[in-house]
Amino acid sequence: MVNSFLDIKKEGIIISKLFIDSMADVTWFKNAIIYHILIDRFAGFTSTENWDKPVFLGGTIKGIIDKLPYLIDLGVDTLWISPFYETTEYHGYHITNFYKVDPRFGTIRDIEKLIRLVHKHNMHIITDFVPNHCSKEHPFFKEAQHDKNSMYRNWFYFTRWPDRYLCFLSIKELPKINLDYIPAREYMLNVARFWVKLGFDGFRLDHVIGPSKDFWLQFKKEIKKLNPGFVLIGEAWMEGIKFNELKTINVKGKIVKWLLGASSEKLLREYVNIFDGVLDFRFQELLRDYIAKKVFPKSSLLREIKRHYSRFPDDYFLPTFLDNHDMDRFLFECKGDKEKLKEAARLQFMMDQPPIIYYGTEVGMTQNKSIWSFPTYGDLQVRQPMKWQGQDAELLSFYKELINKRKKIKQVEV
Repeated sequence: MVNSFLDIKKEGIIISKLFIDSMADVTWFKNAIIYHILIDRFAGFTSTENWDKPVFLGGTIKGIIDKLPYLIDLGVDTLWISPFYETTEYHGYHITNFYKVDPRFGTIRDIEKLIRLVHKHNMHIITDFVPNHCSKEHPFFKEAQHDKNSMYRNWFYFTRWPDRYLCFLSIKELPKINLDYIPAREYMLNVARFWVKLGFDGFRLDHVIGPSKDFWLQFKKEIKKLNPGFVLIGEAWMEGIKFNELKTINVKGKIVKWLLGASSEKLLREYVNIFDGVLDFRFQELLRDYIAKKVFPKSSLLREIKRHYSRFPDDYFLPTFLDNHDMDRFLFECKGDKEKLKEAARLQFMMDQPPIIYYGTEVGMTQNKSIWSFPTYGDLQVRQPMKWQGQDAELLSFYKELINKRKKIKQVEV
């Protein structure tokens, strides 16, 4: 709980230092209804012509602010926004400066205003945090690659300097940061502290299978020291990972987990004593196989869900989702059948876990081709600009009612 603010200066940037109630905890997240936003594709863009190209369309933080009335009316109470840090790519994951807001998304003042307005409406806001790697255009990496005596050389995993190094899987544009090297680790911890102090309520931690468990344990310790109520949700997923990319991953028994599949429960359980929870890829897989693909009957689905939850502690969050920015939209998986989407959403909202709505799902956004049918940039199919015109009003009404019913049930439980 925030009691007061004190403006302080750090590296020329004014930030808000929060005085946190020491009794705060993450129980607020249990009943959260989360809305997942890809900043560049949500609101503020002026044209949608090149949505199928990996370019900036113009979505901004101000655009999100302008659409807060829509989100409030929808009924969601927690926003999850994609990386807004200085970047070379529209999606924000190729970071060139972890301390700065990319000017194409807005300014740090815009971030502060969004946080302030979200809190004013008794909502929460979390954001992506990406410590495992950076863009090859990051000045630290560029110096390390061009000067063998650079202080930043040990910040990265050069296997043969200067052109061979570990990266995010096989993507050479994203060199992997050596977070077990103390100077690099401390730098990333300071970055995290900076954004925690600004007022965010949590991080969705990108690619948590990349950094070591030792890093994550210290990360959690330092963040919780600042704000015990700050929620840490990991993304532990192995979809599409090739065997030769396992060298970039820090997971115990990674070969076995890789063989078990992308949504392996063993992989999700790996972080029980580290994070507050992880995104529930297994639940998504079960709903997809039952509803969209009819692999097994409903009785088997319910039995599998019950067994799935029994393998995790009661206080471990497993946020549910039907789709996200890295997989085919659920409505596409259902071949456009809205009734199947509704059935999946009802089951999702029945679970005693925070549900996530990927932007546009509530108004019938879909795609024409699977992301897996493209040799490159297939993910653009599920990152189309938010549909603000010609929305499916009936589906939107359904989602509003679904959210309202869940809130009433949770109020009775409390």
